[in-house]
Amino acid sequence: MTVTPAHLRDLAGRAEALTAEVLALCDRAAQPEPEPLTTARHAATRLARGAEDLHRAATDLVRLQVQPCGLPWGVCPEHGNTLSSKAGVTTCRVCERTWDHDRLGRPCEEPVTWKVIDRAGTETRMCDGHVFGARAAAAGATFVRLDDNGA
Repeated sequence: MTVTPAHLRDLAGRAEALTAEVLALCDRAAQPEPEPLTTARHAATRLARGAEDLHRAATDLVRLQVQPCGLPWGVCPEHGNTLSSKAGVTTCRVCERTWDHDRLGRPCEEPVTWKVIDRAGTETRMCDGHVFGARAAAAGATFVRLDDNGA
């Protein structure tokens, strides 16, 4: 089974619900609170921390599962096909950002954020920068922004 960020977020939600249920149960108890309910409150605190950790793990997993664009040439992530390369240094002609390698001559490493479906039904996943050029070149294509899980 592949663990997804959605699985971890679901578990975090369940831990949050269980925390609320334990605290509500303890709040209905007679005062002074018996020692076992004090222990239950401490357990609820640990459950709440566990829920926070699960949310954090889901966020971290999203970062690890990021699929690179992989198109055979690089682009500026903000401006698209605006790069020039000279002496091993690549520069965006719009924002003047530089990279100390030939970004144009290497497959794109930016994260996939779009699904592009051309008129023939061919699906290509690409980054924000490549979508700039695709919008201009792919008449009739459908552009679908992907969510954090790549779906």
